Amino acid sequence: MTSALPTATPTADSMADVLGDRRWLVLTGAGVSTDSGIPDYRGPGAPVRRPMTYADFRRTEAARQRYWARAYLGWSAMGTALPNAAHSALVGLETEGRLSGLITQNVDGLHRAAGHRDVIDLHGRLDQVICLGCSTTTARAELQSVLADLNPGFGPDALVQLPDGDVALEETATFVVAPCGRCGGDLKPDVIFFGESVPPPRVQECQRLVEEAEALVVLGSSLQVYSGRRFVKQAHARGIPIVIVNRGETRGDELASLKVDAGCAETLTGYATSTTRAV
Repeated sequence: MTSALPTATPTADSMADVLGDRRWLVLTGAGVSTDSGIPDYRGPGAPVRRPMTYADFRRTEAARQRYWARAYLGWSAMGTALPNAAHSALVGLETEGRLSGLITQNVDGLHRAAGHRDVIDLHGRLDQVICLGCSTTTARAELQSVLADLNPGFGPDALVQLPDGDVALEETATFVVAPCGRCGGDLKPDVIFFGESVPPPRVQECQRLVEEAEALVVLGSSLQVYSGRRFVKQAHARGIPIVIVNRGETRGDELASLKVDAGCAETLTGYATSTTRAV
């Protein structure tokens, strides 16, 4: 039977009390990257979006045109985003030996850009491209250069940025999609689309980390997607402490030992301060 969440307003001090001297496994979501200017999916004020599904992407050339036109323009913001205080705080905790691992649902690569060494990119990485024909992977920057040559002057001046490097754009029929330079096949960002499964070896590695973890801390995820929520359920079944830091409700709240309804950067900064005072 799940115990009730603490009745007092949870704070970073509460987080320190629950975690104690345990090493924690971290699971991050889009809320970690909002302070870097990357919109999230379901947080307050999140833009309405109709994400591309894997089936749609494979089905028609028009769908691939729509995806790559919007992603090509969106990369100008996604590709230049910088890590924020939350990413830096996690690097500091890793350096201090406080973490046993980090699983991210984000595809922006900001944990690695911040200097985090031990990262599992659960849903892949937008800075890489894979061919659906020959499975060759290449750097996204290379594809951006090719697309720029194929589509000079493409796109409006004003753009509305959406999650995962997407932008709001309806007129995409004139966009020229680049084929794989090796086999001529269709290119796809090396990320998990809606309707696509995370590779089993990657899931198994995450499950191993949860099985060995002393505590689980979820940062900035509503846990709406099962690919991440499964690890919270696994941690709960093991009986280890679970702390969830997220603005608004999540689908894992009832399983949490502590829920902190606040931003990730401010909470991690407060946690560092509270643990320093305790030393």
